[in-house]
Order: sequence, then structure tokens, then C-alpha cells
Amino acid sequence: WRVKFLCVLSSAARGRNDALELKDADFEYIAPEHETLLVKFYAPWCGHCKKLAPEFETAATRLKGTVTLAKVDCTANTETCKRYGVTGYPTLKIFRNGQESSSYDGPRSADGIVNYMKKQAGPDSVPLHSEHDLENFINSFDASIVGFFSGTDSSQLSEFLKGASLMRESFRFAHTTDLELGKKYEVKYESVLLFRPPRLSSKFEESVVHHRGPLSITGLRRFIRDNIFGLCPHLTKENKDSLRKRDLLTAYYDLDYLRNPKGSNYWRNRVLKVASKFSSQGLLYSVANRNDFLEELEDEFGLGASDATELPFVTIRTRTGNKYTMREEFTRDGTSLENFLEDYFAGRLKRYVKSEPVPAKNNAAVKVVVADTFEEIVNDPEKDVLIEFYAPWCGHCKKLEPKYTELGEQLYSDPNIVIAKMDATANDVPQGYDVQGFPTIYFAAAGRKDEPKRYEGAREVKDFINFLKLEASKPLVLNGVKEEL
Repeated sequence: WRVKFLCVLSSAARGRNDALELKDADFEYIAPEHETLLVKFYAPWCGHCKKLAPEFETAATRLKGTVTLAKVDCTANTETCKRYGVTGYPTLKIFRNGQESSSYDGPRSADGIVNYMKKQAGPDSVPLHSEHDLENFINSFDASIVGFFSGTDSSQLSEFLKGASLMRESFRFAHTTDLELGKKYEVKYESVLLFRPPRLSSKFEESVVHHRGPLSITGLRRFIRDNIFGLCPHLTKENKDSLRKRDLLTAYYDLDYLRNPKGSNYWRNRVLKVASKFSSQGLLYSVANRNDFLEELEDEFGLGASDATELPFVTIRTRTGNKYTMREEFTRDGTSLENFLEDYFAGRLKRYVKSEPVPAKNNAAVKVVVADTFEEIVNDPEKDVLIEFYAPWCGHCKKLEPKYTELGEQLYSDPNIVIAKMDATANDVPQGYDVQGFPTIYFAAAGRKDEPKRYEGAREVKDFINFLKLEASKPLVLNGVKEEL
């Protein structure tokens, strides 16, 4: 009777969508039926949940038969959400045979979810039994890490499998206990090899990298980290966060490895040729499909759709947020790229800063700051500056505006303090200022510009004034009257 009941529940829970709808009453029964299960814990009123919903449903359909996706409404199923420590929405978790395995920290697009979860299906490391198995596994869009071992009782294999279990969410692992399978790749004893994606094969670097020395989880992790991307990886929406942990040059063009692999590698080979000359100087190189990053290129580098040509558009983005663009046209012999890199490493390039035009008049009670005037106004060593970073569409910013203007008016005659604002959607925010939401307000004291202090207080005029009385380097002049210490 119980089996029949569970079958009815599974069928009813799925309904018309391919993502299961799980409830307090059935979660503990249905989750163990699935080897790998991605669960979205959500609230119907949550904006981020609504944005994720169609992507999640699309991914559920595409992964049907490979990985099951499920969702739990935490407003109606509080017991399940509490049991798994859900405190915000949406929260995504991976379960294996009914047991929570890990939090999902992959992309939130349908493509990203599909690619990420395909890696979660099946074992931590795929066992290979023949040359055919090996060639099939390494002929992939992503890099492959393969261990070659002498037998199932190998201590090296045990360590490899532990590492694969810890890192399977990020990388593809496989192993064999037949050393003969590795002969083609010069495997003579127990080894771990990293196979780069065939589409990125080039004469400028090895397609297969051998791990050297004894195998440990730490050593395996370091080996993968140092070699996974190679000299010039393909930057995608899915791997951009990993790649941008380093200083990164990217050439954006009409790259499409599915429809035009030869044409896609035409420009990549030119980047590789130049990059190989500068490979020891700490810069990582990459290529990307311009269409995948159009919005970002326009927003962060001012590249409009009408500016696009068949030639690559080249940028450098450092870990600290500095940005540079190659303004010279990309030449097919690589000379312009080489000149650009020589200027970059010599410190001759001017940083690219996204900025609104400098206002013709700026005498209002609240000074308008743009990226090009930030240094002059906010970093004036003689002035205390309170600056609001806002977004034009932000409701809280609009509510604050009359109060902030009143504050500026009360302090207008104070020669030592500036009340300022900057549109953070139209101007690059400088280092040292962490702006994740709006409005964000900072105080930059005279003589201490490298230590801006975030304002965390209430947003009434009196609250700002009380804060400034404590923080200002000199007594305030309020409505033309100097305050006493």
C-alpha cells in the first residue's frame, strides 16, 4: 500500500511542470528516490525567486532523465525549510539519495544550471574500462582530469577519489585501474593527467598536462588550479567569476565553437601567439563571445552595438577593479596587441573609467560627483565629504532626496564639508567603496581619504548632523552659525 501511495504522490507532485513540487508531508519519502536532486527553496513573494522560476523550469525540462529538479514553498512548508537551515530565498541545495550533499553555488540561468548539474549526475569520478571510454570522456567541452592507477587497492586511487568527491562540482573526473589505457599519453606508472578541451588545442601549449610528485588532495587541487585554464581559456558567463579572480585580458569577438570552431580559433591563435611572449608576467588571457557580454561591455566599457566589428575588442580587468581597453585596431599580425601589452606592463596605459560628463554648473547644496571628478571633489584632502551613491530608479533614494538636500542646505556655508551624490549606475565606483545596494552613503574625512567610513545610521536630517558632529574634522557651520565643540 505504501509503495502505491508514494507513486501517486510522485506523479501528483510533478503536475504539469518538470520540477517536482515537494511538501512537508512527502519530502522525506520522495527525495531518497532520486540519486541526485536539486531543490529550490523559495517564497512566492520573493522577487529573485520569480526571476529564477522560468530558468529553473526550463532547466528541469532539459535535465529530465538525468537529474531531477524540485522546489519547496517555504511559506507553506516551514518544517522542511527549517530542517535544512533555509534563511533566505531562493536557496538551492543538492541532495544525493535523500541526504543533503552541498549548497548549489552555480549559475542561475537555465544553461548554467543544466551544465552545472550534468556534472553532478553519476559518480564523483567516472570509471573507464577501455580506450573508447577514455577518448569519449576527454572529448568534452570542458577540461578533464583522469587518474591512471595500478589496481582498485591503490592508495593513490583512494586519495584521487577523495579529491574528486570534494571538487566534482567544479571539475570533471574519471579514473582507470588499467595503466595500459594511458600508453598513448606516455603513462608508465600511476599518474594524473589533465586533458584540455580539444576545441582549445593549439601549438602554443600542451594539450595534456601530467601531475608530478606524490598525490594528495591539496596537491591535486593545486595542480588543477594551476593548469585548468591554460594560456588562453574560453571566458563564459559560467566561468567568469573564477577567471576574474586574476588580472585578465579578454578578446571579445564573434566566437562560436559549436557552429564555427575554425573561425573561433582564428583570433584566439593570434592572442595566443602574443600571450606566449608575456606568459610569465602574471596576466591571464582569454577569448569570449561578444554577444554573450554585450550588456556588460556597454555598461562597463562604453561599447555600443554600433561599435561592433569583426575585429576583436580587447580589455584588461584587474582583480582590484582597474580597467583598460585597447583603442588601436586589432591587427592580424598581432602587432597592436603586443604594443598594448608592452604599454600595460610598463604602466603607460590610462585606466578606463566610466563617467558621466562633468556638470557645467555644480553650485547646488548637494554637489554632483561623476567618476572623472571623484578625485577632485571627494578626495580633496582639505575637505570632509559625505557622499551618497544612488540609482535613478531606486525608491529609497527618491525618498531620501529631499532630506539629503535639506542637509546640504544647512551645511552650504560650511567651508570644510561637502555634501555630495553620485549616480553609481552611470559612473565607476572607486576602490575602497563597497556599493552593493542603494542608497549607500560614505564619509571621507579630510586627511583620511584612504579610510572612507560607511554611514549605517538613520536617514533623517538630524541623524546625519549628529553623525557629522562626531566625525567631522572641524566644528560644523550650520545655517551660517559655527557649532561649538
